[in-house]
Amino acid sequence: MKRNLLICAGILLISSCCNRNSHIGETTVTKWQDGKKGAVSLTYDDGTINQFLKALPIMNELNFPATFFINTGEIKGSKYRGTFIGRPVNDIIKETADVPTNSENFYERASAARFLGLRGTGEYHTNAGAQIDEGNPEEAYRIMDELYEKVRKGAFAPARKSGNDNENEGVSWDDIRSFAAQGHEFASHMVTHPRLAALDEANILYELEKSREEILNQLGPEHTFSAEVPYGTENDRAMEYSYKVYPALRNRMPENFLKELNRASREDPVSADKEYVQWQRGATTKTPMPLMKSWIDTTASHDNIWLVLVFHGIDGIGWEALTSEAIEDYFRYIKDKEEVLWVATFGDAAKYMRERMNSTVSSENKKGSIKVSLSHSLDTSMYNLPLTLKTYVPSKWQKVIVKQGDNITTVLPLKDSNGYYVLYRAEPNSVVTELLRDQTDQV
Repeated sequence: MKRNLLICAGILLISSCCNRNSHIGETTVTKWQDGKKGAVSLTYDDGTINQFLKALPIMNELNFPATFFINTGEIKGSKYRGTFIGRPVNDIIKETADVPTNSENFYERASAARFLGLRGTGEYHTNAGAQIDEGNPEEAYRIMDELYEKVRKGAFAPARKSGNDNENEGVSWDDIRSFAAQGHEFASHMVTHPRLAALDEANILYELEKSREEILNQLGPEHTFSAEVPYGTENDRAMEYSYKVYPALRNRMPENFLKELNRASREDPVSADKEYVQWQRGATTKTPMPLMKSWIDTTASHDNIWLVLVFHGIDGIGWEALTSEAIEDYFRYIKDKEEVLWVATFGDAAKYMRERMNSTVSSENKKGSIKVSLSHSLDTSMYNLPLTLKTYVPSKWQKVIVKQGDNITTVLPLKDSNGYYVLYRAEPNSVVTELLRDQTDQV
């Protein structure tokens, strides 16, 4: 009986050893950069001044990149400012006396509402747009009728200037270029922060395209990848236009591998059955710090969550302003978990997921060398982020040289239940990556 047990144990031992060796050369793309368990993107809306004066230095100290969704028409030096594209507004006002607002004329009237040269009319555009977002068009029409009736009766004072007020008089494109050089992403929040769902085609395209053009001219193509349409709208019509201009929208990014939970969602991200979960959370003045930290803990304890944090005001400037002290406390909490969390810009996280899900990796295991080929089927001018590969190597390789073109690094193997492996970054659609045993580790 004992002999049989020993034989069985020996068979199991040999089998385990053989299985471990059989993984040598096996290569996969890790779910997140550098093999991290989860991803966190720090995103800011509106580009108010204290985001740059107070929050950005804290992030730089911690080596955290962020994504700033900016209203380009409010930045000093911008070519494209807020404007109405269409008929003379006086013609529209005159027409409202005889023709009630309906599905045929609503979008023109709502688009013009912010540019009537009168104080307070922009609020009617915002409120009507909210009703469109909520699926209440008749209420949106009523709001427009109320607005133009008051306009005809002279109920509004003249505006000091047309378009939106410039909250960022201290921020210039030179400033933003210097921030971008520090590793931060600057992305579109449109020209003037409109309710896109309430605009007609000409004005939707102006907001989308001119904001992109401004960023392209000021910062370059790498900053034209991401956008956030204001108010977090998911209006189908607004999204259809937006997808044609920006590859990645924080509002909605439909992918068959991605579950999206917006800021209003109460769904538990842990229960999602997709390869990835984009879990948006809005940090406001009413959000308890323990709750904010619990979002980090949840992300760190699962392998498929992309936590997209949304901030607005800082130190009294901007909507739902947090204090810089709270921001620093929170970011240091994230820093303490950087061993398992990848803090990435919104654009980089989106690119990594798409590249990975559209990639092909193969390896060739020869004596003393493992050659790995990595490619993806996406547009390489846009999707050029390195991916992290995990390759199993022989147990005798105590140090591993990783060569891809002129890029040569040395990495130390790690171990899991399948054997020894190395993690390393590789450029997709580039030259073959070669793994070699570092000869200096041989006796």
